[in-house]
Amino acid sequence: MLNTLRNAWRIPDLRQKMLFTFAMLVIFRLGSFIPVPGMDTKALSQLIQGGGLLGFFNTLSGGAFDNFAIFAMSITPYINSSIIMQLLTIAIPSLEALAKEGEEGRRKIAQYTRYGTVILGLIQAIALSYGLRGYLLRKDTASIVLVALSLTAGTAFLMWLGEQINEKGIGNGISLIIFAGIISRVPGGVLKIYELYKVKSTNLIEIAFFLIFAVFIIMAVIYIQEGERRIPVQYAKRVVGRRMYG
Repeated sequence: MLNTLRNAWRIPDLRQKMLFTFAMLVIFRLGSFIPVPGMDTKALSQLIQGGGLLGFFNTLSGGAFDNFAIFAMSITPYINSSIIMQLLTIAIPSLEALAKEGEEGRRKIAQYTRYGTVILGLIQAIALSYGLRGYLLRKDTASIVLVALSLTAGTAFLMWLGEQINEKGIGNGISLIIFAGIISRVPGGVLKIYELYKVKSTNLIEIAFFLIFAVFIIMAVIYIQEGERRIPVQYAKRVVGRRMYG
């Protein structure tokens, strides 16, 4: 892996793409610390630290939900919109025909996916803002609208970042954003485990068991992701020149 990265770095075009991708990920991480205006982030952080569903959202957003930053919803609305569009492509004949039109059809479907992302993001942001209205500094309609619009704009910007990585970077922009968000929580998780070990809330056996289990899960995911089934394919006989191939 290191040799592959070293060889890629020596190629100017690939080096430029890698630097561009890194710059986009840095922007993503910076945005994870810009809080949404009008929210009591300290009180909300105490609620999220309690774990549960909000803690899961915080992990996916790379800690942005803990700060209730503009990227608190992460790229989740885009993923949901993409899944919905894939299902509609199968269910609606006109969309299925559009998908078979080649590059132009894929562009239109990508455009519909963007529209769906904004709509789903706005709905999720309104629900989130209304559900957490008890943590607003000013509990009025204008504050809820401001928070909802800020969260929606943050998601739309993340979608744009992912597309920029696809076009000018190394590709897989959305996956890289999700990966960067999750991997950014690793140092904090290691520090928390160390603090628990210091206060005798855990021991080396439990930590070792957790590490072994984590490695096993990663290996299982890689095995399934990279797995393949070789299927024999039989071709009809054909004549090429004076030879017959079966």
